[in-house]
Amino acid sequence: MDHDHSSGRGGAGHGPVLGTEAWGWALFDAVVVLALVTAAVGYAACLWAARGRSPWSARRTVAWYAGLVCAAAGLLGPVAAAAHTSFTAHMLGHLLLGMLAPLLLVLGAPVTLILRAVPVARARSLTRLLRSRYVRIITYPMVAAVLNAGGLWVLYTTSLYQQMHTSALIHGLVHAHIFLAGYLFTASLVGRDPDPHRASVPVRSAVLIAFIAAHSILAKWLYAHPPAGVEVTDGQAGAQLMYYGGDAVDVVLIVLLFAGWYSATRPKAAADSPSGPQSTRDLQVDREH
Repeated sequence: MDHDHSSGRGGAGHGPVLGTEAWGWALFDAVVVLALVTAAVGYAACLWAARGRSPWSARRTVAWYAGLVCAAAGLLGPVAAAAHTSFTAHMLGHLLLGMLAPLLLVLGAPVTLILRAVPVARARSLTRLLRSRYVRIITYPMVAAVLNAGGLWVLYTTSLYQQMHTSALIHGLVHAHIFLAGYLFTASLVGRDPDPHRASVPVRSAVLIAFIAAHSILAKWLYAHPPAGVEVTDGQAGAQLMYYGGDAVDVVLIVLLFAGWYSATRPKAAADSPSGPQSTRDLQVDREH
């Protein structure tokens, strides 16, 4: 049975929307565009402000803007439009917005860049915020994993999935949660920014394994029990995309996690050499604040 989109978002494959409902969807698109442009311009402005400091890794810049492109693809354009009638397209958007975009943005190390760009007083204020109890709680791997995986289970095992396609407000809140939870989870595991509360590698490894299991179990459950209103073939294709696409991103997380562990535990002489990792030089810069 197909979705009933008579009250859904306008556009190809959707019923007509009028009045405040149409304004709600237009406002959602406008907010997304504004957020993406702000993130792109803000990163560029920080690069310019920190141009007198030690060289900034081009890979980080490329990762940041690639992450913004993935987020845009998941929220705007043909994938986002198709997601209102296709569960497979919805799942592609989920992977782009909730897994791939957060991974790339985390690798862009935005907090480190801000610390390099702002005056010392503001850098110290940001450092105090990073050390606060609230930040410590939400960036703890187990908490971040529950917010991430738990949110997905709620989305796909309740009526929330249907509601998000008929309400611009719910649609926006769900996608904001998917992105922010994905970013917090990724940063808690393989973050490149300063983290005074970073958990040990064994803890992060255990949490990652548990998350992979929860994500895979949900994908298998969706294969057998697609959300209400989703055709069986569409639901199965979307579940397979969630399973295998999620595994691909998870493999990258595993590699980055253990690469970071190796970098942190290798002999100090190698880490202090001129050819040492970019992260070591960045930490030296951060200490100047």
